[in-house]
Amino acid sequence: MGFIDTIKERARQDKKRIALPESMDRRTYEAAAQVLAEDIADIIIIGTPDLVEKYSEGLDISKATIINPEASELTDVYIRELTELRKAKGMTEEKAKELLLGDYMYYACMMVKMGQADGVVSGACHSTANTLRPSLQIIKTKPGSKLVSAFFLMVVPNCEYGANGTFIFADSGLEQNPDPERLAAIAGDSAASFELLVGVEPKVAFLSHSTKGSAKHPDVDKVVAAVEIAKREYPQYLMDGELQADAAMVPSVGASKAPGSPVAGQANVLVFPDLDAGNNGYKLVQRLAKAEAYGPITQGIARPVNDLSRGCSSEDIVGVIAITAVQAQAQ
Repeated sequence: MGFIDTIKERARQDKKRIALPESMDRRTYEAAAQVLAEDIADIIIIGTPDLVEKYSEGLDISKATIINPEASELTDVYIRELTELRKAKGMTEEKAKELLLGDYMYYACMMVKMGQADGVVSGACHSTANTLRPSLQIIKTKPGSKLVSAFFLMVVPNCEYGANGTFIFADSGLEQNPDPERLAAIAGDSAASFELLVGVEPKVAFLSHSTKGSAKHPDVDKVVAAVEIAKREYPQYLMDGELQADAAMVPSVGASKAPGSPVAGQANVLVFPDLDAGNNGYKLVQRLAKAEAYGPITQGIARPVNDLSRGCSSEDIVGVIAITAVQAQAQ
């Protein structure tokens, strides 16, 4: 059984309610129809009857719950709650109504906040900022979290590296240029996410263009400092760096370049030094190695809210919905 099939099976064991606010995108309905047919999660689609009819034509979404914000009895409740929640930021009932009726991501986040949904998946036709801004304003960060970050869960076919070709690439979707403290926190959260989703011991490599001092540069110094912090803050996980990608993943190269490292040649969680490296890294592997790429999956938010690449397929959305459901089970 492949990785995503295992995730789907886990999701079926304790079905969660996943809200989909992008009712203006055909892929949302294709994914919803598949999720419902496979009994992976309970689906909530937020949209007007016109949108639902237009974009769901020919698909069976009869088991989905359709919420029309313009007519739902929940809307007035959400307007009052959002106004109260954001009053210190100048929120009024008029502004709250405008947000909830004009941006369904706000509506979906209020559903999670009020306990009427367990998670949200969005981003097929919206930017990461449009997906995460409402979640941070409404759902907030998880208690004890140092930051919100994002990763891609990569499943590479016919690959002997990582966990049978399964990796986490972080941060690949959110943190532009994390300092050592934030890079260490990304590593700790990514290790926990790998443990939850893959069920295998995480082995975390901090990537760099240098391996164990082979190059000198402030960018290398940042990674070295992050490794020191991470080993101190997260002693329960195997972590090491700085490592070049081949030294991190390939046993023979790891043994040559970083002898004695507990991670070199065995890494399954790859922590990139910045967003440029992480984002391009996942896209190269996805396209050139024909890997499955699920994400950006967020970590550090109080309830699961996950982003999508705007180039995603409906199959990608199905996978992220299943992952979101498993994250919700762990809350």
